[in-house]
Amino acid sequence: MNIVLIDDEPLAMDLLERRLKELYEEACVHKFIHFDYNKNSHILYETDVIFLDIEMPGTNGLELAEKILDINSELAIVFVTAYQAYAVQAFEINALDYLLKPVEKDRLKKTLDRITSKRYDRSATSYTTDHDKSLTISVCGELSFQYSNGEKEVISWRTAKAQELFLYLLHYCGKSIHKAELIELLWPDYEPEKAYTQLYTAIYHIRRALRHYRKHLNIKNVQSGYTLQIEEAQIDIRSWESKLESAPKLELSTIELYEEIMEEYTGSYLEVNDYIWVEQERFRLSQLWAKTANQIAACYEKKHDLEKAIEWYVKICEKHPEEEQAAFQLMKIYAEVDYGVLVHYQYKRLKKALADLGLEVNNQITSWYENWETGTMPKV
Repeated sequence: MNIVLIDDEPLAMDLLERRLKELYEEACVHKFIHFDYNKNSHILYETDVIFLDIEMPGTNGLELAEKILDINSELAIVFVTAYQAYAVQAFEINALDYLLKPVEKDRLKKTLDRITSKRYDRSATSYTTDHDKSLTISVCGELSFQYSNGEKEVISWRTAKAQELFLYLLHYCGKSIHKAELIELLWPDYEPEKAYTQLYTAIYHIRRALRHYRKHLNIKNVQSGYTLQIEEAQIDIRSWESKLESAPKLELSTIELYEEIMEEYTGSYLEVNDYIWVEQERFRLSQLWAKTANQIAACYEKKHDLEKAIEWYVKICEKHPEEEQAAFQLMKIYAEVDYGVLVHYQYKRLKKALADLGLEVNNQITSWYENWETGTMPKV
């Protein structure tokens, strides 16, 4: 086992080295008081685990850890601290990830056993079998990950902040997001030092959570910020939008293609996540779906395929009960085929949906409905 120790206290490092040698005589241990991650990058590729002090003069252990993981994301990092309360509060990481000084032999053995277990085995089946497959990241509805011909996986995030941070980087994938922007978004009320600690911890959690997808998802530390790089992977909502943009003109001969594409929209963008920064993009994509659905319904209505037209107008009204255009067209078709009960139902549903938003039904629709109800106009 190749091990790196980074600590500004030589005596503490010597003690930890002795304990490691007692447990693993064959262990190769490298010790650093000051660690230059660029100069020593070659060592990181050959290392199995790093024991890293949290607080060192001029160095934040968490920040150093995420820079090290930029170089080799497969590394296991164990934080070492003299302050139990600090470790528990700052990291909320399980026992594998931090040790208290002075490090006890039995406690150290448990940590090393876990590192060498199947969970951290670089040749674990969960990685090698999926390593060369394409990955789909689903953001329609609930976030999930799925390899081709595989099952969907929903990650259990260590903290809610780690999940939101990942989704924010995914939202702007390929772009560099400054650390100050991330802190303002997620920890606006924290003191700067504590806020940065929370940020580094969250990045560490994200990398751990995504370790099985490291070929496809990589968080890079660039220009005082972070960027999420995606390779051989697709985001379902972006793929859906791209297909719509590249589709031929919507007409009867291409309508089935449009219906196939629309089936891929399985839910609103990050539907289960109540983040303010999501709202604008969620609304834009939702309106794109509604616009296309209205066009499909209108195409069927024009060809007098009323059954299919009803099907699509109903879909629109289910997702957007306040959508007046779809509701009005649906009411008129119901009237045409003598579904009077459904005309009443659709009007009342529209009226309630708009009332909930503090709005009233368009005068044209109300006038049509009242005339239809009293029989003073043709029912079409």
